[in-house]
Amino acid sequence: GGAQGRFAYKLLHDLFANYSSALRPVEDTDRALNVTLQVTLSQIIDMDERNQVLTSYLWVRQAWLDAHLTWDKDDYDGIDSIRIPSSYVWRPDIILYNNADEHFGGSMETNVVLRSDGHIMWDSPAITKSSCKVDVSYFPFDGQRCRLTFGSWTYNGNQIDLRNRLDTGDLTDFVENVEWEVLGMPATRNVITYGCCSEPYPDVTYTLLLRRRASFYIFNLLLPCIMVSFLAPLGFYLPADSGEKVSLGVTVLLALTVFQLLVAESMPPSESVPLIGKYYIATMTMITASTALTIFIMNVHHCGPGARPVPPWARRLILHHMARLCCVYEVGESCKSPPRALEGRAGRGEAGGPWESPGEGEVGTEAGSCPWDHCLCHHDALLRNVGYIAGCFRRHRANQRRAGEWKKVAKVMDRFFMWVFFLMVFLMSVLVLGNAA
Repeated sequence: GGAQGRFAYKLLHDLFANYSSALRPVEDTDRALNVTLQVTLSQIIDMDERNQVLTSYLWVRQAWLDAHLTWDKDDYDGIDSIRIPSSYVWRPDIILYNNADEHFGGSMETNVVLRSDGHIMWDSPAITKSSCKVDVSYFPFDGQRCRLTFGSWTYNGNQIDLRNRLDTGDLTDFVENVEWEVLGMPATRNVITYGCCSEPYPDVTYTLLLRRRASFYIFNLLLPCIMVSFLAPLGFYLPADSGEKVSLGVTVLLALTVFQLLVAESMPPSESVPLIGKYYIATMTMITASTALTIFIMNVHHCGPGARPVPPWARRLILHHMARLCCVYEVGESCKSPPRALEGRAGRGEAGGPWESPGEGEVGTEAGSCPWDHCLCHHDALLRNVGYIAGCFRRHRANQRRAGEWKKVAKVMDRFFMWVFFLMVFLMSVLVLGNAA
């Protein structure tokens, strides 16, 4: 053991006596030096959609042949390889082209393995921040393609020939990410001529194929929104006299605005609105429309005794056809039986009903049967007063009937719009989930 240690010292001294780590280690300077690159993805630390930066933990392995660092292992007690700090030897200046780190941290200063035939293998771990164009149109059911492009910064293709060792990045030691599923990491070698220079520059590009695990967002953003939006049509079902119809619509609108803000905070401010954002906007528009309609229907319901009678077309369309369609019926009537009371009322119109005629008749008969000779002198005044009271009752009943008809119109419209909006919410939810699939 001690002898081998002495030989290692002697080997190190002999190798680096006349060695310079500044120059490219080739015998013939016209020949390109082959460098092979292999990247292992260990972990995805963070994907920042808002700033479009992917932070990942990589192991980068580079291998090349140094013509100036060879020895005969028999001269040094059979030592075949040594491990020395990477700063001792010449290293290719391979960097990540699409780096997005303000500190621009390179790889760690780790050791290299140097073999007796001059082969050098340099493994270094690196935490990289790379820029990645994020398309969130289908968030939270989206997939992303993030590129990692490695190449030499100063040496062109005639000096360093960069090649990928395998066709894909190595994912054997990958630590599963909670938010992203890695579908693959294919590697391609490109030779590009940049605008600055006429020489070709080879690079190796790894494309990281990611798919988002959507369950977190489904449970925290999508399901609450669907539940809240199904509350909106129930505003039409609330009785108008409760006075809570408009406040329910406004509360639902506020709840959705909070969810919308949560989505907007995590998304890049781009032109492509995410799918879930479109769903929120559509739902909010629908709830706004339903609240506006509710206010209109409340006006119809509370139109009071001074209202005009219900127009014939509205009576026919709303009180007959739509009432039957939406199953709005009076107490004691079934959905299928024809609304008798309604038809009776409609036929009678605004004139005093048959139940009012006997009243007049009675007054008349009394007047007829009263013997004039026995009549008191204030008989006429009494008759006038009775007639006045009967007229008041008649008008009051007609006003009540009118107000009741408008209330019935409001109720039918409420029920009709409730079903329309339920259908809209259902269709929208199906559309969003269908788009996602």
